[in-house]
Amino acid sequence: MERSVKRLLRNGTYIYSAVMLIFCVVEAARREYAVAAAMAVSAVILMALDIAVTRQRVKGIAANVQTAVDSLSKTVSSTAPWPMVELRLPDGEILWHNRQFQKALNTVESRVGEQIGDVFRDFNLDWLQSGKLEAPNEQQIRERRFRCLGFMPKRESGAEAVAQLLWIDSTELLATRDEYLRSRPVVSIILIDNYDELTNNLSDSAVSNLNAALNERISAWAEKIGGLLRKLERNRFLFIFESKELFRITEGKFSLLDSTREVTNPNGIAATISFGVGKDGESFKENFDFASLALEMALSRGGDQAVIKDKYDFSFYGGRAVETERRSKVKSRVMASSLTALIQPASRVFLMGHRNADADAIGAACGVVALCRSLGKKANIVVNETASSAPKLLEVIRADSLYKDVFLSGQDAMLQADAKSLLIVVDTNRPDQVESPDLLESMNQVAVIDHHRRAADYISNAALNLHEPFASSASELVTELLTYTVDAKTILPCELLALMAGIVLDTKNFTVRVNSRTFEAAAFLRYQGVDPVEVKRIFQSGFDETVRRYRIIEAARVYRDEMAIACAEEDVSRALAGQAADELLAIDGIRVSFVLFRQGDAVFISARSVGTVNVQVILEPLGGGGNAVTAGAQLKNTEMTEARNRLVAAIDHYFEP
Repeated sequence: MERSVKRLLRNGTYIYSAVMLIFCVVEAARREYAVAAAMAVSAVILMALDIAVTRQRVKGIAANVQTAVDSLSKTVSSTAPWPMVELRLPDGEILWHNRQFQKALNTVESRVGEQIGDVFRDFNLDWLQSGKLEAPNEQQIRERRFRCLGFMPKRESGAEAVAQLLWIDSTELLATRDEYLRSRPVVSIILIDNYDELTNNLSDSAVSNLNAALNERISAWAEKIGGLLRKLERNRFLFIFESKELFRITEGKFSLLDSTREVTNPNGIAATISFGVGKDGESFKENFDFASLALEMALSRGGDQAVIKDKYDFSFYGGRAVETERRSKVKSRVMASSLTALIQPASRVFLMGHRNADADAIGAACGVVALCRSLGKKANIVVNETASSAPKLLEVIRADSLYKDVFLSGQDAMLQADAKSLLIVVDTNRPDQVESPDLLESMNQVAVIDHHRRAADYISNAALNLHEPFASSASELVTELLTYTVDAKTILPCELLALMAGIVLDTKNFTVRVNSRTFEAAAFLRYQGVDPVEVKRIFQSGFDETVRRYRIIEAARVYRDEMAIACAEEDVSRALAGQAADELLAIDGIRVSFVLFRQGDAVFISARSVGTVNVQVILEPLGGGGNAVTAGAQLKNTEMTEARNRLVAAIDHYFEP
């Protein structure tokens, strides 16, 4: 019966149905409704049978094709020259593998039923399930190295998901690649960064002996590394070596930095060098450009360190030695002239410091306002007054009628700025730390005046960059500029007070990072009438703040015999934490202090040092910055305990030999 139905259907079901429907219409016209209904039902039944049989036939063909494909796949896979495996997802159980897989594992036993993670350590299938066709890491099978490829065949709904993997032996190819990477050229520039101080007032024979000692140290070190060393100038060397040697150099933490300091001139001044290393460039020229940028970065951070520059970032080594002053009044005079030339054609000038502006940022900004006023240019200071750490200083400045409309928010500044406006950033060189990053990004012309050690993400598009890491403060730098550009009588008393307050803040009342230039700047301000008592009154704190500060000090614990680490149990301001860190240094035997405090979901670290330890280098791996004696860091989404542990680890790393 079934065969008769199929035969009937194969002979043209749709023709029969159409004819019967025609007769149905005819019979209905003749009013033979029973006959017409019977014909209509018969036509529908025939069409339904046809559809059912067709679907069954298609399913049968698909099943036969899938069986043939699976059989062919297994046959081909079994004889394939590379190891192949079929897995069940998501657990990774091996359902089938070929002989080449057993051969690669050097086993005759079947691994069917085992987990792929048990066969290969640390192997996972996340890459395959995310849609990728190749595993991110190569696979080591005995002494051979393989690339793993995989795909997931489409299955009907309800069927278990499977994946097929194959390993391609790429041992020779990967070995060639590794050798290529290891032999890539690395270009470095070695600079004796205090050469002028070493040779100042020395006789020719003494200079010759000093050069011989330095050349011997550098040549002996370079000979151990291998490569090409050439002297370019009296204090500059070019050193080219293979990339495989860079790991050995960094593991030794650029030992030439330490050995060079053993060379001293007859006056007892130790020699220091700076490294600029460029790698991963497309050519020798690009590597040389990277090395030049790295050397510039090393010098801007105080010298006596090594900086590696690749396509994406900087890496820092060294920088632990006490910085020695290397500044020139000639440079300050030239910078004053350049800044004046930059301000004159500007339509208006905006001043901006770092977030939570302190007395140094505000003082430096006010000093530049005085310069702009002498040139007839309107200047505004961008500051968030509610978040400033120097509210008393802002109150004093606002009392002057000329500062009635000087302070602006970042949004107001963006609305008032035009294409010819100039932005001068003071007391920071990091774009992510400024008061208004959006304003910085929108300005065509930017100048930077800063004394902090340069960070890897510094403001790189500045038309003028007065960066002196040996200066005590940004206020000191601006005071020097004013002595060359402005009639001192035109500087307002509140501006003089702000500049002095900035110097006092960053020098901790003239006790740290103080040099002759600092006292010269302070003497200039005092001569113009600054009252030291007024400066002291600005930094006075209330009774409640004093009690909270001593609670922080009470919570401090000594680490490594000379470091105090305090974790504030309550939310405190940055200014209060900084004051607590300063007072911890007054304790006998304490050379370094760290105060950790919470604000929102972040833990902040305020660090201070008397100069024997570089706190900026300690906090830099934590994303912090600053200078050798004053630094800070911010750890977002971090608990206090975790923040303290990370700080302790950074301290231990700093003291590693």
